[in-house]
Amino acid sequence: MSAAVTEPAGVFACRAEDVAVKSAVRVELGGYPVAVVRDSEGNLHAIGDTCSHAEISLSEGDVEGCTIECWAHGSSFDLNTGEPLTLPAYEPVPVFALTLEDGDVYVDVHQILNGAEAPDAEA
Repeated sequence: MSAAVTEPAGVFACRAEDVAVKSAVRVELGGYPVAVVRDSEGNLHAIGDTCSHAEISLSEGDVEGCTIECWAHGSSFDLNTGEPLTLPAYEPVPVFALTLEDGDVYVDVHQILNGAEAPDAEA
């Protein structure tokens, strides 16, 4: 009896080894910018890469603990909930379903875990 082969949820985003601890990598999935982030404990997260306060890439910001900070105005976002923890941002960024399989990171931009709004994506 053979085991069923299942496809990972989402689309390939990057290799897990490409995301260092306390850093983020920007990927475009279906035309939508996503930040794949590795927090201080080594856990991977996928969030919308655009700050909800301004059109700034979050993947260029600092990762501390389980947060990422927008380098432009200092808003910090919780990587699990997408919620802003500091002003000037007051709207959450989307948090996406992430699957890790054999060292590959897959992100499903159609599965938003926190209910935040995200533009339509093609992937």
